[in-house]
Amino acid sequence: MQAELIVMLTHNDITVDNAKELFESCKDLSVRFWGFKDVGISREETIALVDLMKKNGKVTFLEVVTYSEEECLESAQLAIDAGFEYLTGTLFYPSVVELLNGTDIKYYPFAGDVGGSPVTLKGTVEEILADAKRLEGAGVSGLDLVAYRYADGDPVELAKKLVAAASADVIIAGSISSVERLRVVDDINPFAFTMGGALFDGKFAPNGDFRENLEAVVDVMASI
Repeated sequence: MQAELIVMLTHNDITVDNAKELFESCKDLSVRFWGFKDVGISREETIALVDLMKKNGKVTFLEVVTYSEEECLESAQLAIDAGFEYLTGTLFYPSVVELLNGTDIKYYPFAGDVGGSPVTLKGTVEEILADAKRLEGAGVSGLDLVAYRYADGDPVELAKKLVAAASADVIIAGSISSVERLRVVDDINPFAFTMGGALFDGKFAPNGDFRENLEAVVDVMASI
């Protein structure tokens, strides 16, 4: 199966002010997976937007780029309260797994040594693969790989090796910003990949708005 596109209503790691309006303008498109971050949007707006997405048959993702246990637990609780189906990002903590036990939320923490904002990934390929195995053994639902934020090597080589080795599903997150990279991701064939900034920055329809860029991405994916 082809990797799923997760449309992120975020730009520069912040949920955009008009997230609800953008979703409303694109909800008819053939994209099932939608998400946003827990930054730049209130708790009440988060709950309302998740509800709107689900009423329109979408699958919802909360993407979190925070690293302390307290922050990660707060984000996990938000995912529960708002009814998200997926929690992606965060550093891995057993306490987050425990909090999510008994819910239907799928937890995809970052694989490897991540930090900063925008997030960066460090370490050798072997170290990142070993960390992925550790996470799989700790009861996560899947893995979040910031492949194109990899500072210490070839992101494509890393992504290919991790997706091939992983027994859990993998989301490739961030910086899928060209037709070439869409083709590379299609070849790697993870479970899914995120895209946000490229749609706001006109990477696929340079003179177009958010919807026109998303339509262009959908067309490319249909052609490969």
